[in-house]
Amino acid sequence: MQVEIQINNSPLASARFVTWSPAPCRVRMTDASGATAPTTMIDLTCAAGSTGKVRFSNASSGPFANGLTLPVPTSGASVAFFVAGKFGSPSTALDDVTVEAKSAGTSVGSVNLTVRIRKDANTLTPAERDRFLGAMGTINNRGAGRFVDFRDMHDGRADREMHAGPGFLAWHRAYLLDLERALQVIDASVTIPYWRFDKPAPNVFTADFMGDTDPLGTVRFSAGHAFEFWTTDGMMGIDRNPRFNTAVQGAGVISEAATLALGATFATFRQMELDPHGSAHVSFNGFIDNPATAPKDPLFFLLHANVDRLWAKWQRKNSLFESTKAAAFYVAPGGNRIGHNLGDTMWPWNGVTTPPRPTTPPPGGGMAVSPFLNDPWIGPAPAVENMFDYRGTVAARNQLGFDYDDVQA
Repeated sequence: MQVEIQINNSPLASARFVTWSPAPCRVRMTDASGATAPTTMIDLTCAAGSTGKVRFSNASSGPFANGLTLPVPTSGASVAFFVAGKFGSPSTALDDVTVEAKSAGTSVGSVNLTVRIRKDANTLTPAERDRFLGAMGTINNRGAGRFVDFRDMHDGRADREMHAGPGFLAWHRAYLLDLERALQVIDASVTIPYWRFDKPAPNVFTADFMGDTDPLGTVRFSAGHAFEFWTTDGMMGIDRNPRFNTAVQGAGVISEAATLALGATFATFRQMELDPHGSAHVSFNGFIDNPATAPKDPLFFLLHANVDRLWAKWQRKNSLFESTKAAAFYVAPGGNRIGHNLGDTMWPWNGVTTPPRPTTPPPGGGMAVSPFLNDPWIGPAPAVENMFDYRGTVAARNQLGFDYDDVQA
């Protein structure tokens, strides 16, 4: 007897990724040898030895448990079920979770998958850290790689598309997601980690990770580091000089608790664009303290992953994943400018170059598609409203395929 287990309703290895959100799966019998009835009871569990952990349910709404028993037809018809990463037990490497199927205690099939979650950069294992660095170094490729597109998306011409408006958080969520999906083409295990800037992060600002700084503000890396030849705008190297002691202090920003307490409506929460977001940027001299040059420093993406994480935490705290709820977004008395309304598609992914959008050709093309999510409904030109329900809380199809290690489902 043998069964096939499909993750995200696909037999492809590229589909075998989950977050804390329920992922649709199927199991079917491919060899009914030994079966004596029209159906056979199959027990699904997370195999012993799995580093990451998943839980199971026969419904997307749960309840989820450590195992699930399903009647599987011997005809080969498939049976639906759901898996979700077990909160607190993400993967640390690709395919480190084994979902095993047993019949009467005998293994009849298995599949490996990854609980792929964005994590605190300060707590990454050396292997996780180096895989992220390697993917970033590859996409930069000494200035000749595709990173140039991501650098050019966030420059002075696009300032009004991404800042000082209610679309700020949605735009940057799309930006991170686009880069993360490009990195995952290089190394499927990689996510963008976050730098929690209100706390000391001594493991982040080292020569082995995001670099330490010499007295002139030049960032230094250990020999052989993936960023050793980091190049942007035709210039090699990174300029960054912290205004705080990175070994024992956080940046000069309001705390996470104070950020989440800014208010229960987006109108008040969006003040976080100034502090902690803006304050984190200007806690350094160098590339990262200027919006037009900030992405030249890869630390920018860890900073913005934390900004996005804070929005995700606020959304969960206030149950505001539904963009149409009045408290979930802000509309100015005279209306928002273009690019900052819920239904507006976002530059550069929409390719629009007519004023008031930037008139220069957009870099990079449309939003990268996910190999394991059914998100063509977003298309290559995501709208502001597409970025709210990132974990599929309102509707499963809205899921964007990322989550954070400390934002519980």
